[in-house]
Amino acid sequence: MLRTFWGRVAVSAALMVGPALGPAKAGHYVLSAQREEPTSPRASTPITFLQINDVYSTVPIDGLGGLARVATIKQQIAAAGKTPVLVIAGDFLSPSVASSVFKGEQMMAALNAAGLDFATLGNHEFDFGSDLLIQRMAEAKWQWIVSNVVDTNTGKPIGNAAPYVVKTYGSLKVGIIGLCLTSEEITPDNLQHLRLIDPMEAAATYIPQLRSAGANIIVAITHLSFAEDRALAQRFPDIDLIIGGHEHFPITATENRTLISKAGSDAKFVARLDLNRRDDGVTERFFELIPVTASIPDDPKTAAVVNEFEARLGTALDVVVGTSRIGLDADSVRMRAGETNLGDFVADAIRAEVGADVTILNSGSIRGDRIYPAGPITRRTIVAIQPFGSVVCKVAVPGRVILAALNSGVAKLPASEGRFPQVSGLTMRVEQAAAAGDRVRDVRVGGQPLDLDKTYTVAMSDYQLKGGDGYDMFTSQRVIVGPEAGPLITTALEHYVAAAGEVNPAVDGRITIVR
Repeated sequence: MLRTFWGRVAVSAALMVGPALGPAKAGHYVLSAQREEPTSPRASTPITFLQINDVYSTVPIDGLGGLARVATIKQQIAAAGKTPVLVIAGDFLSPSVASSVFKGEQMMAALNAAGLDFATLGNHEFDFGSDLLIQRMAEAKWQWIVSNVVDTNTGKPIGNAAPYVVKTYGSLKVGIIGLCLTSEEITPDNLQHLRLIDPMEAAATYIPQLRSAGANIIVAITHLSFAEDRALAQRFPDIDLIIGGHEHFPITATENRTLISKAGSDAKFVARLDLNRRDDGVTERFFELIPVTASIPDDPKTAAVVNEFEARLGTALDVVVGTSRIGLDADSVRMRAGETNLGDFVADAIRAEVGADVTILNSGSIRGDRIYPAGPITRRTIVAIQPFGSVVCKVAVPGRVILAALNSGVAKLPASEGRFPQVSGLTMRVEQAAAAGDRVRDVRVGGQPLDLDKTYTVAMSDYQLKGGDGYDMFTSQRVIVGPEAGPLITTALEHYVAAAGEVNPAVDGRITIVR
């Protein structure tokens, strides 16, 4: 099997890779298709799929991405005489700071402007509940393809989506299905009057219908894990191409005769997939991973929509979500060497958001280096406290892993370090003079002594789950809510403040340090 991670392309006879992108000239980005030799194999393909997935921002992040640039890519390929079809493989209505304000409206408007052609659902499309999702689906100018989510009120696919599509592109008759994951990453409360069908069962229903309708190319737009995509390709070898999402890094792989493509996240790349079918019945796929950089100019129409929502967001961030009766201490020296009231507040909020037994949160993720004054708490304040776009994750671990994590978190004392843990749901005593790795004593969870063999659930950031700040003991544990499914920490904070109306966090002795 061929795989590509982070844009490193390995080539085998099973996969044909198109030419690389050319340089910008006179301030304009010129795509390679415009300079291809007329006799090159890719030049004669009847259809060009342009893939994005897991897009949470309409604007560039660290200079990469931006839906206005994606729109330009589609337009330039069309201008070169090709037939581009822009597809998003789920996860775009949520989560983001903008989505917490606009509930995905900004993504719908920007993708409409960019000329999206097809979309299927990801797990985050359900974040605001079924009714709002159906409302958003009705706003689309593109075709939704959803084969395995049924509205029990109508008995039909959710939001009047098509369960499959068959379209003709030149000599190709392309049949497309859309499959969404059905795991616990979708909160059951968000599935009112919806029924999820196993993706394999849905594929078994609709692929024969595609063939009966005359499709000679079969494409699955999926929001499944890579392992599920591989299993889909193994069971249904008729699938020529899987345009997938869910993972947040580029993957290109072949499983048997099926090409699986994932384009990363936030439109930092567009996967270009040109398809053709030879006279002998062999399907040709030509693959190119296009970096979406500042070399690509913004499409003015899409940029205007994006900028309008960005301006509205600036005003929306000043909305008051609650108040604090006391100043919130984000002083970095104190935060990274001991318990603070803001540390307690953030840890409590994320534990409540995912219903975990405890929180262990690295202090370095809480920012501001100041005392946020008592009074109104705005969304802007929340973003200042948590500016990284970090996600709340939840894992199941034995008590001994909790003890190891706490010991790692206090290992650098008395130095102030970002790894220092702010906690919720537990108390502990730290013997600073003891050897690093054996400083934590008398850990209690919910008032009871920590049982080293008992399984507990722990809330943390996605950064920690990946081993950041020395928390590598979590990387091999059972994940209940992962980075692809968890809410933003900013969302958890807003929910917590809004529910309380007024907060008054105080240092309550969760962490006792014997110096």
